[in-house]
Amino acid sequence: MMKKVTVFWFRRDLRLNDNAGLYRALKNGKTVLPVFIFDKTILGKLENKNDRRVEFIHNAITNLSNELNELGSSLKVYYSTPLEAFKDLVNNYSIESVYSNHDYEPNAIKRDDEIKSFLEQKNIIFKTYKDQCVFEKFEITKDDGKPYTIFTPYSRKWKSKLTDYHLKPYPTSKYFSNFLKTESFKIPSLSEMGFEKTDLDSPSKTISKTIITNYKEQRDFPAIKGTSKLSVHLRFGTVSIRALAKQAQLLNETWLNELIWRDFYMMIIYHFPHAVNNSFKPQYDKVVWRNNEHEFKAWCDGKTGFPIVDAGMRELNKTGFMHNRVRMIVASFLIKDLLIDWRWGEAYFAEKLLDFDLSANNGGWQWAASSGCDAAPYFRIFNPTEQTKKFDPKYEYIKKWVPEFGTLSYPLPIVDHSQARLRTLAAYKEALTETKQTKLF
Repeated sequence: MMKKVTVFWFRRDLRLNDNAGLYRALKNGKTVLPVFIFDKTILGKLENKNDRRVEFIHNAITNLSNELNELGSSLKVYYSTPLEAFKDLVNNYSIESVYSNHDYEPNAIKRDDEIKSFLEQKNIIFKTYKDQCVFEKFEITKDDGKPYTIFTPYSRKWKSKLTDYHLKPYPTSKYFSNFLKTESFKIPSLSEMGFEKTDLDSPSKTISKTIITNYKEQRDFPAIKGTSKLSVHLRFGTVSIRALAKQAQLLNETWLNELIWRDFYMMIIYHFPHAVNNSFKPQYDKVVWRNNEHEFKAWCDGKTGFPIVDAGMRELNKTGFMHNRVRMIVASFLIKDLLIDWRWGEAYFAEKLLDFDLSANNGGWQWAASSGCDAAPYFRIFNPTEQTKKFDPKYEYIKKWVPEFGTLSYPLPIVDHSQARLRTLAAYKEALTETKQTKLF
């Protein structure tokens, strides 16, 4: 006779503590089988077999499994498609219900709809809950019920609605005894999934109060350890957004605003899924890009002759991380100095960033391209030299990542910034003028 279980499906919530969906599954009083699926559909699209993110997830899954082993349970891990994994589960267990947490990306919603439909055919209930953000979907809207597309009024409403209830942790440990008691399940190795170990240097899950307290003053200087580097942990849910928002609420509003931006972009991608592949503001899709492949490669390799840009790209290529201020500089350079389609840069970041998150990455690139919902105006073009003077005046960050800076072996600039600026202004103006004229007819 098959064991009766409730399944909890881990996705972007790789922790036992303060996990909304897991708490509800355990509190239900049924025996809970924890499951994780290495999705072949997603992993199959990754060309780099030294992908740090896969190793980060594998490490997080291993840690989760070890924690469950200590409780006399285990994590059932699949290397499969979600549908095939659930077909196997229903063949081996008597499943009463499946619990998980919400995901807001279009492909994830499509996946969940497929799984829900399959489970319904088996008379199994699929329940999901809010966990990876503080406010979601329609929780923060304008007075007319429509979603905000400008951050500042959104953040004001977000803060006005926030109560202690929204940041209260879910006491999952109260119900750990409801995990299925079982022998340890085997976890597929990286090599079995076609990946290899990397030089992954995972940032800590803890953050000093000093960094949070000084965040506003130090966050823009890449040579200073002034940021939390918690984005990868937020991305994969190895830390709780509620716990971090509580800290930020107590210590630094500027840091809290960064967490609100995260909620904002998730809300945007949920309500406006067209922004995944197209400009949020359609008129910006009329910009005629140069898309010079040689210049794009120079940007990717950190060999543009603009030291702050090259430092950022080399940091990204080497570590999978890039300081947030530098992300804005390199994005502006690609789009508005080289006049290369923002989607090229977005895709490169998606391939390289350890903390890659579709909504935040898309939002950041569309901000730089002026095509996003609350973007910099098209005539705002970062001057790499001026940005260096402001944020790396002693060239400390630059010298760390571009050791040949100041020598004859460092490449000459691949573009003249002043001329490139005028070229971009003309291209944007022409696209927007064409849009206005079209509307007249």
